Amino acid sequence: MFDSGFGGLTVARALIDLLPAEHLVYIGDTGRYPYGPRPLSEVREFARQITRHLIDNHDVKLVIVACNTASAAALDDLQHEFDVPIIGVIEPGVRSLVSATRNGHVGVIGTVGTIASGAYQAAVAAADPGVKLTCAACPGFVEFVERGETDSDQVHVLAERLLAPLIDADIDTLLLGCTHYPFLARTISDVMGPDVVLVSSADETAFSVRRLLTGSELARTEPARGRGEGAVHRWYSSGDVSWFRELGRRLLGPELDHAESLVWP
Repeated sequence: MFDSGFGGLTVARALIDLLPAEHLVYIGDTGRYPYGPRPLSEVREFARQITRHLIDNHDVKLVIVACNTASAAALDDLQHEFDVPIIGVIEPGVRSLVSATRNGHVGVIGTVGTIASGAYQAAVAAADPGVKLTCAACPGFVEFVERGETDSDQVHVLAERLLAPLIDADIDTLLLGCTHYPFLARTISDVMGPDVVLVSSADETAFSVRRLLTGSELARTEPARGRGEGAVHRWYSSGDVSWFRELGRRLLGPELDHAESLVWP
């Protein structure tokens, strides 16, 4: 799986919990983050490069685009270009969003690139044309997470400003359309109020992967205790490895005990 940085760790955490037998290779492209403000054509090339690297160098059986901006920019192209199953984070989150709403008014927040792409607007319209959708770009959220500032006064003030249109729209369900945003869930929930249900695209993506693997020949069976190799997790960063390891371990947990450097040609 890959992400521009740390957001995809929310997907990794859910996958490790749901599928403890599966090996995992995670690439945090921190040398080129954030993806959100970049042109979608550039993000598409990054996604193609990373997917090719995962398949050629790690022989992966499945790729998760654990980044909403990259899913919006590149998922369709990647699915046509590569032979392994490739899963994004948009469709799983939307399915849960439209099933959770009570009043038919829902919201999606994401990076500038994700919201501007129209991917969530199209996905919600396809899932349930009767649902009223309000979208809001949240520039700055990713940077707060990647600085480790997930509950500061500054991010709370920013959230109040950026989320105001969603409150005005009287939504009852909000999809966190960026895998970084679950790290800000407490702040977002405080601003939106207790009646708004938050949906994590990260959790829903992990459930989709489990459904795909369960009962298939792709699934890895956990070896009996003392027999064979347990699940191996490998973590890569294209930027500052020590920073990735330190912040990543705080965000993910003890499984991120070592990180390796990845240098793009």
